[in-house]
Amino acid sequence: MDQDNDANIRGFQPDFRWQDVERMPYKEEGSAPFKAISRQVLFADPALKCELRYFEMAAEGYSTLERHEHAHAVMILRGEGHCLLGDEVRPVKQFDLVNIPAWTWHQFRATKGAPLGFLCMVNAQRDRPQLPSEQDLAAMAANPRLAAFLKGAPAA
Repeated sequence: MDQDNDANIRGFQPDFRWQDVERMPYKEEGSAPFKAISRQVLFADPALKCELRYFEMAAEGYSTLERHEHAHAVMILRGEGHCLLGDEVRPVKQFDLVNIPAWTWHQFRATKGAPLGFLCMVNAQRDRPQLPSEQDLAAMAANPRLAAFLKGAPAA
């Protein structure tokens, strides 16, 4: 069996790319606030009923602040940064695991001057993310750690 031609094996490539996997925009421009992030869908097999995706943000990049009905799991593969998860901001580094429960506000930021990349496993069929309202943002801003994170300052 020739590994390079086997559709079931996608070889790892330089710069956190995978063979025959397209690097795509994170989301549609203007759909939600985010900065300098891309995605790759590594596996999307209907038999698995889930998708394994790789997201990577450039230094100082960030994902959308959002919540949704579906839970998902994240493993940091590259770099360091911070994660807003509910009412906490935590540092994250290579090989850390993050469980994101349903309806929990979350956002990842590459805050260490280098790219932050992570695997994300999620249901193939899922609800659309909700963005925070002005009231939600005001409630988050009442927490000093969340307020500093949302302003782009590294969390203490």
